[in-house]
Amino acid sequence: MADHLKKAGNKQVHPLDDMVRRDRMPHIWCPGCGIGTVFSACLTAIKSSGIDLDKVVMVSGIGCSGRAAGYTNLDSFHTTHGRAIPFATGVKLANPELKVIVFSGDGDLFAIGGNHFIHAARRNIDITVVCVNNLNYGMTGGQAAATTPEGSLTTTTPLGNPERPFNLPLLAYAAGAAYVARWTMLHIQDLTESIKEAMVKPGFAFIEALSPCPVNYGRRNKEKPLDTLTMYRDKTIIKNGASPLELDVDSRKSIILGKFVDIQKPTFFELYEKIYRPAE
Repeated sequence: MADHLKKAGNKQVHPLDDMVRRDRMPHIWCPGCGIGTVFSACLTAIKSSGIDLDKVVMVSGIGCSGRAAGYTNLDSFHTTHGRAIPFATGVKLANPELKVIVFSGDGDLFAIGGNHFIHAARRNIDITVVCVNNLNYGMTGGQAAATTPEGSLTTTTPLGNPERPFNLPLLAYAAGAAYVARWTMLHIQDLTESIKEAMVKPGFAFIEALSPCPVNYGRRNKEKPLDTLTMYRDKTIIKNGASPLELDVDSRKSIILGKFVDIQKPTFFELYEKIYRPAE
């Protein structure tokens, strides 16, 4: 029997079985897609954190990654496009005891939802944001996104993307995030530990998980799923504490991974309490 399975009577049970809504299976994610891997890392981090699961909330927006909230056996909310972070902010402010995780994609968080991201980071809202960066709009046909690498082929850039993509860790750092990290769908143990660490840290935490869409991005750019994994094995460098200025994603060069920001500063709720509800 595989190491990751355990027996329940005569039945093999996955260790995350209690974290997933089995009635929602099978999931919609394509073969070769890394979203499921990142989702498993997130659930493993939640389960191993020791946090009371009745106090954990997952929020997502629209897109392939946004379906995660509907699959997890936790209190969860699948919100409208780009609005996962303001919804999560409302949940956290209504009940500060909750651990709120936003699990969504690059289009949802940094295109239509980009303004919400920078202000939640600026305010240091106490939530954890996991962004599955698949480098395009995977669910709606493979259009260019704010994260599509320069020169890449998409349905809306058939001759190559002329735009420079966002450097997501730099954007999070510049906006004021207290915790910033980046991993890939290959670096699953590092990703899991990073999410776990971010969950128990006060303040706005952001983790980017690189996971190119194998169908709409990979197929057009002649990159098979195994090619992506090989590239992440050979061209990534773990450099904790690296300057966010040097974190552009370009597969022609080395891609830097690691934890880049981990600082302590008052959260929005702490500052609000100090000003509006001072201790007697």
